[in-house]
Amino acid sequence: MAARVLMAPRRLTPFNRLQVILQHLKRCEHTDSEADVLLQKKGGAGIITLNRPKVLNALSLRMIQQIYPQIKAWEQDPETFLIIIKGTGEKAFCAGGDVRAIADAGKAGDRMTQEYFRDEYTLNNAVGTCKKPYVALIDGITMGGGVGLSVHGHFRVATEKTVFAMPETAIGLFPDVGGGYFLPRLSGKIGYLLALTGFRLKGRDVLKAGIATHFVESEKTKIDQEKEFVLDEHMEKINSIFSAKSMEEIVQKLKQDGSPFALKQLETINKMSPTSLKLTLRQLREGASLSLQDVFTMEYRLSQACMRGHDFYEGVRAVLIDKDQSPRWKPAALEEVSDEFVDNCFKPLGNNDLKL
Repeated sequence: MAARVLMAPRRLTPFNRLQVILQHLKRCEHTDSEADVLLQKKGGAGIITLNRPKVLNALSLRMIQQIYPQIKAWEQDPETFLIIIKGTGEKAFCAGGDVRAIADAGKAGDRMTQEYFRDEYTLNNAVGTCKKPYVALIDGITMGGGVGLSVHGHFRVATEKTVFAMPETAIGLFPDVGGGYFLPRLSGKIGYLLALTGFRLKGRDVLKAGIATHFVESEKTKIDQEKEFVLDEHMEKINSIFSAKSMEEIVQKLKQDGSPFALKQLETINKMSPTSLKLTLRQLREGASLSLQDVFTMEYRLSQACMRGHDFYEGVRAVLIDKDQSPRWKPAALEEVSDEFVDNCFKPLGNNDLKL
């Protein structure tokens, strides 16, 4: 019996696991490697390092296609007890998907617009169903595609430098990567506010909103320890206004409320793609009662509808290419986005549907 115990692989106790995680929270300096993603094994931990600091570790198709098989391999490996994902550099965990590359592909009629979303959502689902403890160190900017790499895992460790947002309605898209699953499950209607306005949460607020599971000071500070959650004083308004059944009604309620907070959200919503807003509201309302896998199937249908449309390309132009911040949305008003159009975006794609 004693001999057998000695030969058994060393499992990580919760304390050992914490020590391993804290070692990796010490900032990952830029490495000599030119690889966009580093995949390493250290002791019982498999470590994924996003390594494109100059573009805030934006997630390319090539990175997605390297990370997915490695997670699956570590999941099956009896010597791997923990998977950690982190970003290189001072600023970001991952600021999002490589939307500029996707927009270029869409304009050229390239199949990458199908492949990228299919592979990304398949990876997000692998994170959500991972059998090994999966720890995302969301130190710095964590938006869009970076949220998909972290939020569905067992542990999300925020620091005082974490900035969380789902800003997709500003570029004619919708809060995908499983946003339809986790956003409507946040407390009250916080998820609806985050999804429609791209509202940014910082530091401890990411934990208080229920997005992070843990908070660790990266520099051993005690910043904002006693400060109340940034949305606490507005929760009654948020829950009431964002319970509305339509975007037009949400806009009406924000106007009627008239408080500085409501008017600020109204100002933001008025800048967003009307099509994206309507798709997003329906996405969250439907996603609230769907499984994670069914949400990804729904979101894949929406992604392809956006690739066929106008606003995504116009949003990327206005925000990322020309940077004039003046997108010309078509249609330009909520009232012009018909229910029939929205229904069509949610229709099955037959043989082209996402299958997980």
